[in-house]
Amino acid sequence: MEKALVAPVQTIPLYKTAKFRKTVQIILVYALVIPGGAVLILPFLWMVTTALKVQKQIFTFPPVFIPNPVMWSNFYEGWTKYVPFTRYLFNTLEIVTNNVVGNLFSCVLAAYGFARLRARGKEIIFYMVLGTMMVPLWVTIIPQYVLFSRLHWTNTYLPLTVPAWFGWPFFIFLLRQFFMSIPRDLDDAARIDGASTWGILWHIILPLSKPALATVAVFAFIGNWNNFLGPLIYIRDTDKYTLAIGLQRFQGIYGNVQYHYMMAVATIIVLPIVIVFFLAQNLFVKGIVMTGIKG
Repeated sequence: MEKALVAPVQTIPLYKTAKFRKTVQIILVYALVIPGGAVLILPFLWMVTTALKVQKQIFTFPPVFIPNPVMWSNFYEGWTKYVPFTRYLFNTLEIVTNNVVGNLFSCVLAAYGFARLRARGKEIIFYMVLGTMMVPLWVTIIPQYVLFSRLHWTNTYLPLTVPAWFGWPFFIFLLRQFFMSIPRDLDDAARIDGASTWGILWHIILPLSKPALATVAVFAFIGNWNNFLGPLIYIRDTDKYTLAIGLQRFQGIYGNVQYHYMMAVATIIVLPIVIVFFLAQNLFVKGIVMTGIKG
C-alpha cells in the first residue's frame, strides 16, 4: 500500500502572531505613558514633600526628597497661623456650589433646546453661541467690569455667580452633542405614552446623560475652584477672598515666604480637585469620549 502523504505543518513565526503584536503595542504604550506620567506628577510630589519638610531642608543641595523629620504640623500651622483660610474655604464653596448648579441648570436647558426642539433659525443661534467661544477673555474683561460696576455689583459675589445661570458655550456644546447621540425613538415612544417635553427631559434625557452631566460638573468645579482672575478683579474686602486669592496673599504679605507652610496650604487646596476627579473619573472619561458621536 502506498503511504498517505502528510502535508508538513507550517509554523507561524512568533513576530507575526497577533498575541506578539498586541504585547509589543502594550509595551510601547506603557513606555510612553509611564515617563510622561512621571514628568507630570513630579511637581505634585515636590509640593507634597515640601509641605512635610522643615524650612532649611527645602533648598539644600543635594535635594532632600524624603522629609526627615516629617512635619505634619505644617498643614495645621500653614492653614491657621497667617491667613484665615477657613473663611476663604467657605467663600469658595459658596461660589463653586452656585456655579456648578447654575451651569448644569442653564446649559441643560439650552442644550436640550438645540438638540431636540424644533425652531426656525435654531442652527444659526447655535453657531452664534459657538462663535462666542472664539472671543478672547481679555477682550471682554473691561466691558464686563463697566457693566457690573454700573449695576453696583463690585465687591460682591454677583459678578462671579450670576453669569453661571445664563449658560456657558462649551458646556452647551458638550451637552448638545451628547443629547443628539440619544436615539429619538425614545422621545417618540415617550410621547405616545403621554410624556410632555419636560417629562422627556427629566425621565429620559437626563438619566441617560449622567456621563455628560458629570463632565460638566467636574469642569465647572475645577474652573471655579481655581478661579483667580475673577475674585481678583471684583472682590476688595479681605473677608470675601477665595482660596486662590488667599494663597497669593499668603505669598505677598510676607517678604520671607515660609515655603513649607505655603506648600502645605497648596496641597490642601489641590486635594478636593484630585478627589472629585477620581470619584467621577469613569463618568468623566465616558462623557468626553461619547461627546461628538453624532453631529
